[in-house]
Amino acid sequence: MSLINTQILPFTAHAYHAGEFVEVTEADVRGTWAIFFFYPGDFTFVCPTELGDLAEHYGQLQDLGVEVYSVSTDSHFVHKAWHAASDEVGKVQYFMLGDSNLELTRNFEVERLGSGQADRATFLIDPQGTIQYIEQTAEGIGRSAAELLRKVKAAQYVAAHPGEVCPAKWEEGEETLTPSIDLVGKI
Repeated sequence: MSLINTQILPFTAHAYHAGEFVEVTEADVRGTWAIFFFYPGDFTFVCPTELGDLAEHYGQLQDLGVEVYSVSTDSHFVHKAWHAASDEVGKVQYFMLGDSNLELTRNFEVERLGSGQADRATFLIDPQGTIQYIEQTAEGIGRSAAELLRKVKAAQYVAAHPGEVCPAKWEEGEETLTPSIDLVGKI
């Protein structure tokens, strides 16, 4: 069953953020756009490239009112150590949630059974706590923060313009579509 258009479930997680350990709950997420960026594990190979790429786009996401929460089943203590040890991960300014009890991993249904890890998955949540976008890839396939940024802009546009939709490869400022019987067979 898809989690699209479902509400995020209650959770409590410890995070490493801005040099501090903080607690994050679903209440902290509501009221703003949020990205939950699951990855298999700290001190691995594809994961730091993804977190670094996302860090390079974090300012643009914040300009759009989006908060980012990276999540792995490592603890917040391990996140701090990785942040200090890796130049790529050291760029991260967003929240790094520890999910060693797998609460978030199971809430978002991305548990890699038998491994104690999460799959590589991205969720975009609107200010009402509704999941609007999901991307999940196999172990060796890294994600693109630039493409995620484009999809955030499309989701925000659709939310702000009821009745309009964004076609394939839509970029901010381009034409959208207004579905109607008049468009049937014309596209």
